[in-house]
Amino acid sequence: MMHTTLAQLRALKLDGLAAGLEEQLAQPGMTAMSFEERLALLIDRETHHRSDRKQARLLKQAKLKYPQAAIEDIDTRPARGLDRRVVMSVALGDWVTTGQSILISGPTGAGKSWLACALAQYACRRGYSALYQRVPRLSEELRIRHGSGIFGRWLLQLAKTDVLVLDDWGMGDLDSTTRSDLLEIIDDRATIITSQLPIEHWHAWIGDATVADAILDRLMQRHHRFTLTGDSLRQIKQKTTEKEQKTDPS
Repeated sequence: MMHTTLAQLRALKLDGLAAGLEEQLAQPGMTAMSFEERLALLIDRETHHRSDRKQARLLKQAKLKYPQAAIEDIDTRPARGLDRRVVMSVALGDWVTTGQSILISGPTGAGKSWLACALAQYACRRGYSALYQRVPRLSEELRIRHGSGIFGRWLLQLAKTDVLVLDDWGMGDLDSTTRSDLLEIIDDRATIITSQLPIEHWHAWIGDATVADAILDRLMQRHHRFTLTGDSLRQIKQKTTEKEQKTDPS
């Protein structure tokens, strides 16, 4: 009978509950617990199972450049210009639900993309959807979507995304179509932007004064700004690796 029950639970896609029940059957001490207590544990197991499955799905759909980046691992050495308390305050706040922007600037290799992915990854862990896009590549993708007639459908799908990560903002020129598309894309959602270009130069980079005013007005209404400093983390990692190789007796 129990074998049939487990099969029925899995048929109903209650895999967490089924796994919890199997664990209870394997633990003799569970018989000392009341029916209500055992049921509460099973429901809790199913709830966590669904939450983990949803989180995995959101992270897969986000297509983050650094999917393993986590806010718990942020390097906040003084030379980087990051205050852990400020970063955690933003990450734990309501920036997603209120559609706020996070603007990350700094030199090449400073860790801008990693920080953006860490913030987006934590949003996914909280149950929000996210999508990572490199702006230089996005321009070409937008042209293809316009040419194939699917831009409108893609925009509707994007409207369901809670967090949009726009990496490498300010690299390359913008054509008029991409400028207009960006205005549509960043509307009504939380946005994370990384850029080597200082924020005060964004207006000139966008090009069209009217569109630039509209885009920057949207981004600057409620935003958090992080300016990373220090040496390239990639160069530091390379130097550390080379040093370890030199000192390795093997």
